[in-house]
Amino acid sequence: TVAGGYSGPAVSGGKVCITDYVTADNVKVDNFDRREFSGTERIHCLDEATGKVLWTHEYPVKYSISYPAGPRCTPVMHEGLVYALGAEGHLFCLSTDSGKVVWSHDLKKEYSTTAPLWGYAAHPLIDGDNLLTLAGGEGTHIVALNRLTGQEVWRSTSSGAQGQGYCPPTIINHGGARQLIMYKPDAVVSLDPATGKQYWSLPYEASNGSIIMSPVLSGNYLYAAGYSNKSLMMELDPARPAARELWRDKSNIICPVNVQPFLDKEVLYGFDQKGVLRALTIPDGKRLWETSDAIGKRPAGSETAFIVRQGSRYVLFNELGELLLAELTAEGYREIDRAKVIEPSNFAFGREVVWSMPAFANRHVYLRNDNQIICVDFAAAK
Repeated sequence: TVAGGYSGPAVSGGKVCITDYVTADNVKVDNFDRREFSGTERIHCLDEATGKVLWTHEYPVKYSISYPAGPRCTPVMHEGLVYALGAEGHLFCLSTDSGKVVWSHDLKKEYSTTAPLWGYAAHPLIDGDNLLTLAGGEGTHIVALNRLTGQEVWRSTSSGAQGQGYCPPTIINHGGARQLIMYKPDAVVSLDPATGKQYWSLPYEASNGSIIMSPVLSGNYLYAAGYSNKSLMMELDPARPAARELWRDKSNIICPVNVQPFLDKEVLYGFDQKGVLRALTIPDGKRLWETSDAIGKRPAGSETAFIVRQGSRYVLFNELGELLLAELTAEGYREIDRAKVIEPSNFAFGREVVWSMPAFANRHVYLRNDNQIICVDFAAAK
């Protein structure tokens, strides 16, 4: 069993890592006034085959974030280590074998910042010997840490008046360079991932700091969007690290508020803030179609499903706890099958939801809600 959390499971080397939050307080609230809750964040390591708990690391945390059910970031597993970032900025590196803490940071304390409204939600990224993570604050929007020692390698950019946002770091190869793309509430910025030096920046104005998706690269075009139809299509220079604005703030496109959209060729599929699945073309932003079928035709409004491609088909995990197999093409959405696999146990906008990305590994699906983590045989889904 597990407790509350939005983080997904991570699977590697015969182990499953998951984080949660144990509290006696009622955390099924929006908490926009940022009241304080007391509890314990935990990092669990389970046996992949049996679900047996191999070890647990826990630490007390006071939450003062909106939707305070638990951690947001899925753990990162790599070469015998697991990196876990909690909702209030507690970052740990632990041995997957023993659960021993290798190093840790309290990002809020060390970088003199505060957690954003919805908590630390940008997954760290391993790049060579470094772990890249949002810290927030002045001059430390993102920091690079040596992934083995935790020692800071570089720091770069400032978070701005709207805070750090929720978009994880993304690395692209374009213009003859590796570019670290940082999508912030006030700008889209390109950095050298080795040094943190800025290549280019284009202004952006988020609504309430709400930037969640990672920018999507399609050829020479980079797309980013967030709440209130705030969107930006950028054209990248193919010869050097540089960019210009192509268009911004179109309506009737894909402006995600929960889940990363998926690009297939030049068509982007994703859930818009209105709770509908849409398809649009890159770079013109033309909407091809929309449907609410994947989320059970509940009244639209932030409903969502996670999207993963499997061969020529797609697997969707919706907030009702259903796994769907479907075809997504420029012509439309066609559902092949669906199965209820787990109960929604959290609360949002007056409805029960499960907002946690599943893990797909070794022909199985690993899913969690606020009460349990389960493993489902996916071998027959072809």
